[in-house]
Amino acid sequence: MGERRYTYEVTSAISLLRDAAASYQNEQPAGTGLLIYGSGFPFVFSMKDYYAEKRKLIVNAAKQQQRLPQLDIFRALAIIGVLHVHASSFAAGELALSSPYYYWLNGMNIFFKFGTPSFIFLSSFVLFYNYYGRPVTRSLIGSFYRRRLKYILLPYLLASIGYYVLTLFVNGQLMQHPAENVLSFLRALFTGSAYAHLYFVFISIQFYVLFPLLLKLLQSSRQWVRWSFPLGLALQWGFIFWNKYQLHIVEKGSLAISYLGYYMLGAFIAIHFEQIKDWLTRPWMEQTTARKRYTLLLIVLWLAAAMTHVQLWYRARHYGAWVDSLWYELLWNVHTLLSALILLLAAFWIYRRAPQRLVAWLTRLGELSFAVYLIHPLFLAFYRLVQDRLSPDSLLYVGYVYGGLAVALAASWIIAQWTFRHIGISWVALGNIPRSLTPAEKPVQGTQGRTVREKPQERGL
Repeated sequence: MGERRYTYEVTSAISLLRDAAASYQNEQPAGTGLLIYGSGFPFVFSMKDYYAEKRKLIVNAAKQQQRLPQLDIFRALAIIGVLHVHASSFAAGELALSSPYYYWLNGMNIFFKFGTPSFIFLSSFVLFYNYYGRPVTRSLIGSFYRRRLKYILLPYLLASIGYYVLTLFVNGQLMQHPAENVLSFLRALFTGSAYAHLYFVFISIQFYVLFPLLLKLLQSSRQWVRWSFPLGLALQWGFIFWNKYQLHIVEKGSLAISYLGYYMLGAFIAIHFEQIKDWLTRPWMEQTTARKRYTLLLIVLWLAAAMTHVQLWYRARHYGAWVDSLWYELLWNVHTLLSALILLLAAFWIYRRAPQRLVAWLTRLGELSFAVYLIHPLFLAFYRLVQDRLSPDSLLYVGYVYGGLAVALAASWIIAQWTFRHIGISWVALGNIPRSLTPAEKPVQGTQGRTVREKPQERGL
């Protein structure tokens, strides 16, 4: 009976104990300790082993970072921004320049340009939030790259092949000049240009390559952490000037250095998250006066930068009043950097204050965001095939543009969710299967011989 009273405590910590227990499997004869059922096999602990392992697990659990469900809401807001930009790209870029509703269409296209930069910011935040406190070892690096190879690089390769072949087929070039097509595809694959939206995944891969080096650098000195964002922004703008006056790389947006400021801002905030968490989680009425002022200042600056950015592009596109390209770079940079902070603040506020149904809807969209990002252009392209009759001067055309957004979102969501739920190897094409869509239950031996079920959220990060 003395042993049995510890069973509940061990069962509740099963997600932490499972890894440690593997080393003890079959070491003790049956009946000498605790019998626990974990990942499909029984294992035995003596009470001495149990207490020793418990002490180690307490230390390891303290080191583990708290999971932040608000980040799924952040992802949802970012993918909504991406969908707005892509749905309005044709209308804002060329088709509706003379429309009386062009200001709105242009605003839709420019205001929501925070999507991709925010994803890069969040990717860095998540990586440094989870890895900064861990030593950079060979096993950690190996595990890190195995996961990225499996869940990022492989879907990117398949998406690039699929979109490139589909483009050739639609243009009637699939069977023409096969050798040239293969070489052209390889160039597109290594520049992120197999299809218009895949540059983001290509940028992410570049940052994954750099991540262990940047992690080791920031771990080596607090001075590097302190100056990480200013140095990242300086390198980014140094490249912008260099490219403008000497390199003249047309597709510079496919290079990671074009987004280094966002990446290092994400790293800086992740490393200092404990200091800013109170600002994100505390209700407005409980915030200090200084924090309220800084928050309002952030919102005002963000809105000012966003609307100035919108206005600058409206004058250029609608009236042909173009200015030096550095102004477009500057306003895009300020607008989207502030947007990343606003989205982080909004995600925590929504999680705390919004209706539960809205939180659940955004959370699921955030879980599916990578898959939606990969496949939504396919549905948007098919949707645009049905439009040849609407005049861009009509209000119906504005509705048609928003209809494309809705169709691309709904179709991508449905296909991605169904695929994750019913096709076990869906990760090959769509990336990591969300926790909530994996097999939901695993048997665990509970108290008094009862079988309890392990919840997905108990499986850790």
